[in-house]
Amino acid sequence: MLSALSVLVLSVWEESGREAPPPNSAPLSRARRGVRLRRSWVWNQFFVLEEFTGDEPLYVGKLHSDVDKGDGRVKYVLNGEGATSIFTIDENTGDIHATKRLDREEQAYYTLRAQARDRTTDLPVEPESEFVIKVQDINDNEPKFLDGPYSARVAEMSPMGTSVVTVVATDADDPTYGNSARVVYSILQGQPYFSVEPKTGVVRTALPDMDREARDQYLLVIQAKDMVGQMGGLSGTTSVTVMLTDVNDNPPHFSRKNYQFTVPESVPVAAVVAKIKALDLDMGSNAEMDYRILDGDGLGTFRIATDRDTQEGLVTLQKGLDFETKSSYTLRVEATNRYIDTRFLSVGPFSDTATVRLSVENVDEPPVFSSSVSKMVISEEARVGTTIGSVSAHDPDATNSPIRYSIDRNTDLERFFNIDSITGVISTAKPLDRELHPLHNLTVFAIKSLDPSQVGKGVVLVSIMDVNDNAPAFAIDYETFVCENAKPGQVIETVSAVDRDEPQGGHRFLFSLTAEAAGNRNFTLRDNKDNTASVLTKRGGFQHRDQLVFLLPVLITDSGSPALSSTNTLSIRVCECDPEGNHQSCGQEAALLSAGLSTAALTAILACVLTLLVLVLLIVAMRWRKKEPLMLDDERDVRENIVRYDDEGGGEEDTEAFDMVALRNLNTGKSRRDVTPEAPLFSGAPPYKTAASAPDDRIFRDFIRDRLREADSDPTAPPYDSLQTYAFEGNGSAAESLSSLESLGSDSEQSYDFLSEWGPRFRKLADLYGRNEGSGTFAS
Repeated sequence: MLSALSVLVLSVWEESGREAPPPNSAPLSRARRGVRLRRSWVWNQFFVLEEFTGDEPLYVGKLHSDVDKGDGRVKYVLNGEGATSIFTIDENTGDIHATKRLDREEQAYYTLRAQARDRTTDLPVEPESEFVIKVQDINDNEPKFLDGPYSARVAEMSPMGTSVVTVVATDADDPTYGNSARVVYSILQGQPYFSVEPKTGVVRTALPDMDREARDQYLLVIQAKDMVGQMGGLSGTTSVTVMLTDVNDNPPHFSRKNYQFTVPESVPVAAVVAKIKALDLDMGSNAEMDYRILDGDGLGTFRIATDRDTQEGLVTLQKGLDFETKSSYTLRVEATNRYIDTRFLSVGPFSDTATVRLSVENVDEPPVFSSSVSKMVISEEARVGTTIGSVSAHDPDATNSPIRYSIDRNTDLERFFNIDSITGVISTAKPLDRELHPLHNLTVFAIKSLDPSQVGKGVVLVSIMDVNDNAPAFAIDYETFVCENAKPGQVIETVSAVDRDEPQGGHRFLFSLTAEAAGNRNFTLRDNKDNTASVLTKRGGFQHRDQLVFLLPVLITDSGSPALSSTNTLSIRVCECDPEGNHQSCGQEAALLSAGLSTAALTAILACVLTLLVLVLLIVAMRWRKKEPLMLDDERDVRENIVRYDDEGGGEEDTEAFDMVALRNLNTGKSRRDVTPEAPLFSGAPPYKTAASAPDDRIFRDFIRDRLREADSDPTAPPYDSLQTYAFEGNGSAAESLSSLESLGSDSEQSYDFLSEWGPRFRKLADLYGRNEGSGTFAS
């Protein structure tokens, strides 16, 4: 049958004024000889329907050349996209078929090349030309919302027709062919609140004044249908979740017009004493509000602020409360929205008021000091018992309880002070020393006599005044040396002093030599008038072989009243120096002497150290020599002891660790400590006399002999002596069981006299059983 492709091909030939080829053919022409060559391929697009599901290959079109006379000399060849794999050509007739189902959405067209060749020579009879097979679209794809599902927000109270969101559906079909890709939109769910424009997909509000407080979320279902929405078109859907955002369209209001609170009078300043909250149906910043006190008798006593997290009004205390002075307060409080939307002012004022009543509750308060911090001063030379000052506290309650005072000993650990429990007078209990404790920080308790649980606290700062009770001394321990080549008048040291006292005018020290040292011929002292002094040489020619150390006593006097002084000795060593005055050698003996150690003392110290070292070496040597003997005592039975050692045995030749004779000869005649003499082990005589016969010890000897033979002949036995343990009880006993339980079950009487003959180990058992035999009963 003729397809649309053939019609297009025919129309092209009609327009050219030539006779059209047969239907579904692409004619070829060859120019006559002597006539100008012209293009003999006339091409147009071939069309093939997509998704063809027939059983036979789909006919696409026909190729034909003018050279082909129908005698079979011309063959047609097809190359390009899909040649042989999708498209085939009959080389004799030029018919093209599609062998596979095509999908336009995967590939919309195929470009191929056709050529007519001589069948005999395989030479081309026509130039190769290119043509296109276009896949014709059918409506096989539904519209899809690639960006769905959608979420959108729109403000509440928005006017009708407000744009919310735009939904877009795409159709994979060919938009240039038919209506397969022409989509229209409709709303399946969400009416009457929202609507959608059919062509653009714009979702709009369909009702005015939608209230978020009534409903804040809507779920819409939007449909997109191709074929311009006609019957038979394919469709797809998506969901749109619309959230109504809040606007400030609700004023705050108090749930009650009157609030009542009780506040203890002991509550501290800045504490929160009441919380109130105005309700606002809005959310976020639209629900934020500010509180303020409009009027009332508590304007200066209380204030109100907004809690940023909870939007509560926090009433805090600004001044201390006193039940005896005022027992109640009244406040009128207003709550106002912080951000007001002028579009909704017609709704009403965005504020509300309420009355807050605060009742002061009387509590038993601790005593109150007249001054929370008391400062006192006393001299460090004050005698014990000297009064420093006093503190005073009173009971703020109407009971006016007497007050008792005490010092918190955690703040006066050394108990320097006492306080009179009745009057509050503070006095010294120990001598004071400003240099150790210049300031005392005491905590004083004021306790109600009628209610000791009520305790007030006060602070007392006691400053200690200084007196001149410390003599000055050298600032450091000076190491002074004088060079052998020193010249007279040379400064060899500059000394300074310190004083633990702190006079108000500062320190002023005087330096001088003592009377004994003032006339020495070696050194002199010069006071520099700046709390320092210089030591100078009086002569030269010092030699350390003549004298190693010189001691120079220096007298230091302070400027206190009365003045105090101290004598400090300066040790001066004689040293060999270079020409620049740097000391090189000062003699070790001089250094030791200057440190206060004599040669005899050093000798004694060294002797003690050597003595201790010798004692330590002797103790260590004795411990190394002390060893445990490897061999056991001869009186011990080696069969009852195991000695562990790290040496590897030498087999039968190793006789140093054990007495092998004792192991080989079991019947040695030696008695064991744990066996009674009356019953020797493995002896020929019976160990005791009883009504039953004794077991034959030959059984045990044979058993041990057999086991010894097996161990000697065992090829897997270790190459050293080993201990073999066997649990063999013999072949049985003629005495049968000695159980007392079986004795109870027997009606016959039994004599237990033989127990007394078994030795001291069975004496207790013989006493228990032998005594009951005469009575004819058995006690267990």
